[in-house]
Amino acid sequence: MFRKALNNIVTKIKKEGYEIDVDIPLIYLLLFILGKIFSGVYGMISLRSLYPIYRNRNTLIKCKSKIYFGRNVQISRGCIIDGLSHEGIHFGNNVSIGLNTTILCSGSLKSIGKGIRIGNNVGLGTNGFYGGAGGVEIGDDTIFGNFVSIHPENHNYDNDIIPIRQQGVNHKGIRIGNNCWIGAKATILDGTILGDGCIVAAGAVVTGIFPGNSIVGGVPAKIIKTRI
Repeated sequence: MFRKALNNIVTKIKKEGYEIDVDIPLIYLLLFILGKIFSGVYGMISLRSLYPIYRNRNTLIKCKSKIYFGRNVQISRGCIIDGLSHEGIHFGNNVSIGLNTTILCSGSLKSIGKGIRIGNNVGLGTNGFYGGAGGVEIGDDTIFGNFVSIHPENHNYDNDIIPIRQQGVNHKGIRIGNNCWIGAKATILDGTILGDGCIVAAGAVVTGIFPGNSIVGGVPAKIIKTRI
C-alpha cells in the first residue's frame, strides 16, 4: 500500500507514469522521502518560491533575482548556480541537476553573458559545466550524461601581438532541441545547433549544425547515422 501510494504521489508530481522498483528496501525509501521533504522545505524557504524546489544545503546559488524556477526542480549537493546575465537562467518544470554541477552565465564583470533557458523534464548529469555567456537553449525532455560541458563562447586570437586573453571573446550561442540525449563527457562548443531527437555519443566534441534525429560522435563530431 505504501509503495502504491508513493507511486501515485510521484506520478501526480511528474505528471507522467512512475513506478518505484520493488527491490528498493523500505528503510531506504523512508530516508529518501525524509530527505526530499527537508530539501523541499529548505528550497522553498531559501529561494522564496511557492513551487516545490528541492535544494540541498550544500549548494551555492548566486544572483537569485535572475534565476527563475519552474515546479519540482531538484538541485543536488555541491552545485553552483550563478544567474548573473542579461536574461538570467530559466528552469522549466521537473528539471534535475546532478551532483557537483556548475551553471555559470558570466565569466567577467566587464561584459556579462546572455543567459540559459532549460525546458521541462530535463536531466543534467553529475559534474557538468553549463556556460551561458553566448546564450544556451535546451528543449524539453532532453537528458545529459555525467561530465558534460557546454561552452557558448570563443576567444578571439587573430592578433599575434596582443595576448589572447586581452582580445576579447565572440558568441554565437548554442541550441539543443527537444528529446535529445547527450552522452557522458561530451563537449558542446559555441555555434552548435542540435535538432530535435539528436543523440551525441560519449566523449564527442560537437560544433556545427545537425538536423533532427542525427546520431553524432567523434572529435570533431560527425553524423554517424540517423535514428529514422
